[in-house]
Amino acid sequence: MKNNPNILFKWICISIFFISSIDLTYSTNHKQERVSICDFGLIANSKENATLWLIEALDSLRKLKNPTLVFPKGRYDFYPEGTLKINYFESNTTDTNPKTCPILIKNIINLIIDGSGSEFVFHGKMQPFTIDSSKNITIKNLSIDWDIPFGTEAQVVGISTNYFDLQIDTIQHPYKIENEKLFFLCEGSVNLWGYVKWNDPMEFDKNTLQVVPGTGDKVCIGDNWENYKASEISNGVVRITGNFSRHPAIGNIMVLRHGVRDHAGMFILNSKNVSIQNINMYSNCGISFLAQYSENLTFKNVNCVPNPKKRKVMSGHDDGIHISNCKGDIIADSCSFIGLMDDSFNIHGTSVKIVNKINERKLLCKFMHEQSIGLDWARHGDIIGFIDHSTMETITKGIVKSFEALTSELFEITIEEPFPKNIELNDALENLTWMPNVTIKNSYFGNHRARGILVSTSGKVIIENNIFESSGSAIVIPGDANHWFESGSVKDVTIVDNIFKETCLTSQYQFCEAIISIYPEIPEVNAVSLPFHSNISISNNTFELFDFPILYAKSVQNLNFENNVLKRSYAYKPYHDRKYTLSFEACKNVRINGNMLDKNLLGKNILAEKIDKKDILIQKTQGFNEVIFE
Repeated sequence: MKNNPNILFKWICISIFFISSIDLTYSTNHKQERVSICDFGLIANSKENATLWLIEALDSLRKLKNPTLVFPKGRYDFYPEGTLKINYFESNTTDTNPKTCPILIKNIINLIIDGSGSEFVFHGKMQPFTIDSSKNITIKNLSIDWDIPFGTEAQVVGISTNYFDLQIDTIQHPYKIENEKLFFLCEGSVNLWGYVKWNDPMEFDKNTLQVVPGTGDKVCIGDNWENYKASEISNGVVRITGNFSRHPAIGNIMVLRHGVRDHAGMFILNSKNVSIQNINMYSNCGISFLAQYSENLTFKNVNCVPNPKKRKVMSGHDDGIHISNCKGDIIADSCSFIGLMDDSFNIHGTSVKIVNKINERKLLCKFMHEQSIGLDWARHGDIIGFIDHSTMETITKGIVKSFEALTSELFEITIEEPFPKNIELNDALENLTWMPNVTIKNSYFGNHRARGILVSTSGKVIIENNIFESSGSAIVIPGDANHWFESGSVKDVTIVDNIFKETCLTSQYQFCEAIISIYPEIPEVNAVSLPFHSNISISNNTFELFDFPILYAKSVQNLNFENNVLKRSYAYKPYHDRKYTLSFEACKNVRINGNMLDKNLLGKNILAEKIDKKDILIQKTQGFNEVIFE
């Protein structure tokens, strides 16, 4: 392997803080009234608790029509003392309440917070920014980090048959060893390494700073790694002993996640017209940017990346940008995602299960995933879909009359008209009103755990002019009502003018059947089923391929794969179980045309399962050898 010039170029761009950015502040047609945080007594670089001044400042700014709160450039520290504690149910987040909210923007209209390139440094478990029930809000020109993050970078300095040694920065990652287990001493909490779901270690190559190929999730050191024994060899050097199926390489960097995802870096709820600009999210306690039940969100030059002054590979604890049950237009432009411990960008709704039919108009429903409970799932007038959980077909639609939460897991929903008698228990509902349009462009999806973009929304989706170097699949189009309960069949997706680099799909994660994997979880799929997804166009992209699978598509109607350039790479050894270039299952009206294939490309074949021959049209094959029907 060799250093990738795109990564180096991107790091140069990131390290130059907030250069030549376009201001996307939502216009209020009024002159902004600029107020400095210094006017309230807070001085940059003082290390004093900025939370207390923020509470006073935000309360004072309510008296102004169009305020801009300015932070003179410097460092501002936020501690939990005096911070507001509020209960929030947050999508895809562990239900730990109350949340600690140092900067709470609630019931505010027309506000700009301008950090002027400042560093916002947080201490202990907290949610730096919370935007709740507000409108026309802009946050810009600042970075978010922790002195002691909720994850640890450690360099491998020794290996043997039954152990490996880790060099740990004790200032940034203080630790202790008790009963032969490793604990990290975060401010306000002591976190055991291991025994937390989804916190498997990751290994990054010391030269490329990319996830070592083939090591995703439990492959890194094996399934039983949590049975390890820890001992200290010298100050900052810890020996991890165990029966590991694989050992990391000397010099490589391991990321040891600890703690649970219980606070977002920025949480946006019940808000409209929010613009996030020129933000470097270096660390957090969970999802970097989480939005739910909000409308019209813009992310411009938002970077979820490691702090180049402090860390080499580790940034956020989990996802980068996560959009759950939103509507309107979601725009991400010129953003970067590197070193995350989960997906870069995830857009979806939330399905719920029908557990009782109370009467012909009222249902008892249940949130099914433990990290997505307590949501204010529907409002009067929302349109909902009734989903057959076996086929994933939408049986009918209804209009919400009322929604009543009974517990954090159960709610009653009443619709205007009687629902069909063929609606059964264990079928699902989805809220079709909260499905946004999404544009993701000019962005960089670097190497970290899991996938690049996951998208499940019936709105218009454009993924354009991005660079992908994801460890797993670059783009996944899922959808299910049986496991994750993340809803949203796509109706209009354009994937155009992107570059998929050779590092894509170098490790295997869930749903990663190809570089682009269209993978709805449908228990019963066949050739006559109504396709779940529709109208997907993949055109004018460049793929650098070391392995077979480029595209896998299940249950799609109207799918075009056109005018793409497929290049052969020899950077890594092929490993994937899928040995087809293009795979289609239970699809209708597939069109393949005008693609340019390297003569040495692996496979150069097409698999068509549960598809009538008339439903796949291959015009100019440009090198495909065969089509296999099964």
